[in-house]
Amino acid sequence: MRVLLLCFCLIISCASEAERLKDIASISGVRSNPIVGYGLVVGLDGTGEQTPYTAQTFRSMLQRFGITVPEGQNLKFKNVAAVAVHAQLPPYAKPGQTIDITVSSLGEAKSLRGGALLMTPLRGIDGQVYAIAQGNLVVGGFGVQGNDGSRVTVNIPTAGRIPNGAIVERQSPSGFAEGDSITLNLHAPDFTTAKRVVDQVNRLLGPASAAALDAGSIRIGAPRDPAERVTFMSVLENLTMEPGEPPAKVVINSRTGTIVIGNHVRVREAAVAHGNLVVTVSENINVSQPNPLAGGDTVATPQSNIGVQQEEGRMFLFPRGATLDQIVRAVNAVGVAPGDLMAILEALKQSGALQAELVVI
Repeated sequence: MRVLLLCFCLIISCASEAERLKDIASISGVRSNPIVGYGLVVGLDGTGEQTPYTAQTFRSMLQRFGITVPEGQNLKFKNVAAVAVHAQLPPYAKPGQTIDITVSSLGEAKSLRGGALLMTPLRGIDGQVYAIAQGNLVVGGFGVQGNDGSRVTVNIPTAGRIPNGAIVERQSPSGFAEGDSITLNLHAPDFTTAKRVVDQVNRLLGPASAAALDAGSIRIGAPRDPAERVTFMSVLENLTMEPGEPPAKVVINSRTGTIVIGNHVRVREAAVAHGNLVVTVSENINVSQPNPLAGGDTVATPQSNIGVQQEEGRMFLFPRGATLDQIVRAVNAVGVAPGDLMAILEALKQSGALQAELVVI
């Protein structure tokens, strides 16, 4: 144990500009788990809903409190809404701790603003109850509607959150203390990064202490005692190393026009010419007024004006092996818009001049 702590101090003192192991990898089997539930929000200011399943849920709730609604009784309420409640149960969360929850309307409720969630069990994929939710909602959106049907809505009024709105009742299973080894999963699988992690761990703990299973997983021998394993992981997660550089990629978001070009993108020698054809269509309304004695009617006559403008084509040259800096300079020199740059990059990829993976999202 003293040797580990000594090595830990040496690592901290000699750390250079590199990333910590805890920032690039996670422990296999240690993760958050989604939990979900169905409940009722009450206390709404007339913005609730009148649906069959809401009425059924309301009847069931009253029966649990010993109140029986007569058969055939038509329940009318606008201050109640059926909602879905969901959250993420963090790893190592213990019974008695609290977590944040999100509440979303399931039916026709216009707003959940001012409502309160009644006690709702939250279940995991195995059907077990892991938390109990209840509390007053915090809703950031609101809506206003006039008698003439006009409506103004800001943000989303049918969803809200309850900070610390659920109490953990059951701990989720974790594989942290199982077996005589742990497996680290890299956030970005890379053979170079996996090799560097193995070398760094073996340099600290001794030969054959760690082995790479593939580009994304490293198995490391660990003590069986939970207390010793915690100390072991505190040393391990602060190891620093230089991750492998990512592959050359050009990422294009076709919806927003965002283009990201990686550092290792290269372009073979190529000449590019790109021009824009601008078509403008405008609609004008003319009034045809007859002479005073003609006896005709005044009519409106539409008139369409169509203009076509061909912008001057621009050509620029990419030298062989052009770097990211040279690509940016060439593009900025001619003032290419994002939409035009997308077309140029796609054409370069089709011609084989772009030495990178083109990803369109």
